[in-house]
Amino acid sequence: MTATQTHPVQDVAREVHRLTVDTGMPFAAFREEYERAVPPLDMVEYERLRLSGAGWDAVLRTAAENAPHGFMIFWSLDNTAIMHGSGDRWHSVQYLMGNHTIAQRMFHHDPGVLLYAPLRTTIYEDAGGVTRFSFDQPSAQFASFGDPEIAAVGVELDRKVAALLDHLGVPVPERLVAAGAGTR
Repeated sequence: MTATQTHPVQDVAREVHRLTVDTGMPFAAFREEYERAVPPLDMVEYERLRLSGAGWDAVLRTAAENAPHGFMIFWSLDNTAIMHGSGDRWHSVQYLMGNHTIAQRMFHHDPGVLLYAPLRTTIYEDAGGVTRFSFDQPSAQFASFGDPEIAAVGVELDRKVAALLDHLGVPVPERLVAAGAGTR
């Protein structure tokens, strides 16, 4: 029997750190800044690469060009629009933000990592009208796989998210910076 046959169900408990920062900006302004820093994945270009038989080096170059701050938007949903008929007037949008060339370095070890890659992020306005940016800490998600190679990429993602937040001019949670301090 293989390992999966002897253990048909895995139950992995993990600690989650949801990090939420006050953007200090109005909702629309922060959303615009975020979407400028994290552009949409250019699926037309990746399809062109695939059809042309381009190798991984071409994909890496294209990703670097498409993601000036290391991340691209793979998907978004305007929660404000879909919740409109409910009577709720919150401003909220959620995203899947990531970089498949970074995810590949974990996927290579365990394809189950795609449960957490791309990263889920949300921009919302709270009851006080404060625009917040919220996400789960990447290193905590990827450490749950118990593989040091995957965990190291998770710590790298913490740093990349910290750099993105710094670029956006919003507070950087200490937890993102501290996670990698002991792994250098």
